[in-house]
Amino acid sequence: MRRIAALLMIALSFGAYAEGRCPPGQYPVGDQNAGGCAPIPGYGGGSGSQGASGEWLTRWGAIAEDFSAHERGVATATGVAESRRSKREAGKVAVDQCQKAGGLKCKVVASYYNQCIAIADPKPKSQGGPGGKSNIFSAVSEDRARSEALRICGEGSGSQCTVAYSACSMSEFRKF
Repeated sequence: MRRIAALLMIALSFGAYAEGRCPPGQYPVGDQNAGGCAPIPGYGGGSGSQGASGEWLTRWGAIAEDFSAHERGVATATGVAESRRSKREAGKVAVDQCQKAGGLKCKVVASYYNQCIAIADPKPKSQGGPGGKSNIFSAVSEDRARSEALRICGEGSGSQCTVAYSACSMSEFRKF
């Protein structure tokens, strides 16, 4: 009986050293002079954290305005784009929208990515205000963009201003 117990102990001890000098989840590499350990592929017992399972994608927005409106004495046509994949695409969409709104010389006046933007306009001359150009401000939040655009507009015109437009083009996470 002692002989069986001794053989059993010897057999079990070999199983304990199956991975040699390496911790669980790793196997020996190299030789006796320069040994090391490498992780076993697909072994799930590791304590390391898993890397990102996706990527953040940049999203663009743009604002285009008609530069001929003042010459023609008409309201400024405006076009906007939000959450586009490229700066170029956002600019093209904004200019196209500006032209559809009646603009003749539409140009991109602001581009932004992974943030928010707002346009504040002073009270128009037709309503007893000073009139003037739009004030555009971008920020990390829509509330901040709106409040800063209003502040800058009010400082520049000495008049009551209103937010004509605000939006965000925030980055999007795409899973692998």
